[in-house]
Amino acid sequence: MRSIIILTAAVALGALPLTANAQSSPTTTPTSPTTTSRSEAGQIWEKFRGAWSQTKGAIKEQWGKLTDDDLAEIQGRREQLVGKVQTRYGISREQAEAQVSTWEQKHRDM
Repeated sequence: MRSIIILTAAVALGALPLTANAQSSPTTTPTSPTTTSRSEAGQIWEKFRGAWSQTKGAIKEQWGKLTDDDLAEIQGRREQLVGKVQTRYGISREQAEAQVSTWEQKHRDM
């Protein structure tokens, strides 16, 4: 039991290389039709930042547990959104990444 707690703490603090690699790897796979490449995601998020008031509303619709303070902290940055979704919903980083990727595809023409 103690080793699980230590491992969990190490993962949460980013002490394990696996976590660092997961964060720096591409957010999607090229074979999946609902995913985006890093450069494509960057372009999408540039648009989201430009229309942040509109984007905040769409984010609140998708993830109602996010607070106004969370949205102010996110300020149109994808990685912060993934982290906040992960924290507020108590899900893994991979699950949060998948949710954000799906949301990106749905709102790419915003």
